[in-house]
Amino acid sequence: MIRVAVLDDYQGGAAGWADWGSLGPGVRPSFFRDPIAPDRLAATLAPFQVIVAMRERTRFTRAVIERLEALQLLVTTGMRNAALDLDALRERGVTVCGTDGTGGGSAPGLPSTVEVAWALILAVAKRVTVEDRELRAGRWQSGLPVNLAGATLGLAGLGRLGSAMVAPARAFGMEVIAWSANLTAERAAAVGARRVSFDELLAGSDFLSIHLVLSDRTRGLIGARELAIMKRTAALINTSRGPIVDEAALVDALRDGTIAAAGLDVYDQEPLAPGHELTKLASAVLLPHLGYVSEPGMRHMYGQVVEDIAAHLAGAPIRVIA
Repeated sequence: MIRVAVLDDYQGGAAGWADWGSLGPGVRPSFFRDPIAPDRLAATLAPFQVIVAMRERTRFTRAVIERLEALQLLVTTGMRNAALDLDALRERGVTVCGTDGTGGGSAPGLPSTVEVAWALILAVAKRVTVEDRELRAGRWQSGLPVNLAGATLGLAGLGRLGSAMVAPARAFGMEVIAWSANLTAERAAAVGARRVSFDELLAGSDFLSIHLVLSDRTRGLIGARELAIMKRTAALINTSRGPIVDEAALVDALRDGTIAAAGLDVYDQEPLAPGHELTKLASAVLLPHLGYVSEPGMRHMYGQVVEDIAAHLAGAPIRVIA
């Protein structure tokens, strides 16, 4: 019997989003809806030959991997997962496979992430969460919303996701500036943005939206210094990865009015702990990492997970990462 652990199935839908039965009676999947505490992870997963990880939801350190003696295959959704110690997995001889994020010529995670970023921008600009709370408490129009028309959208990163932010911004009548380490003026102009330096991006953005990959270079990219350069009326939007922003510095900046607001879908630790300092700030609009979450996207990802497992069992792994 091959035992498969499907982790972090937050919505409880993974069992129905793919044809697990196609793997045959010799494969038994188990679905874990709740996160497994780090100190229980190795013991809980020790009996499983296959582990399915959803993006960066669960961290697999060397210490954990060395205790997973039965593990033969780890499948992650996406082709990149910063929460995996790939060196430790290679040394153990564990095959690591991913999903390609595309299906039928489209990318299910792309529109979802961009839509969530715009939902956060609009929620911040139009005071959606603040006024909702005020109205429920019996208070009418407690503050003034901000217009997007004439405002400047700053994009940290102008890849697939960043580029997809440009057209809606133009439709709202916004100016668009962009920066990334290797961005050229020609590339920015081709998608309707103007390339600026990093500090110019910080100083010029009314809404600064992050669309960068988490790496050693981008970890902590925006800290106290960078937040201090931003306009006091500006909002920071992060649908990429939490650690790109120094979370403690952001909390301080929101508390003391260094910036006006933040719209966040990602955090240093997920799920966000109850009572976290961010949850106490009315100027922060918070979502539970919904950026890539949609039913079509989930069906596509889990469908490819099943394909990865089947290919591994047949001795011909596909979409191999390590």
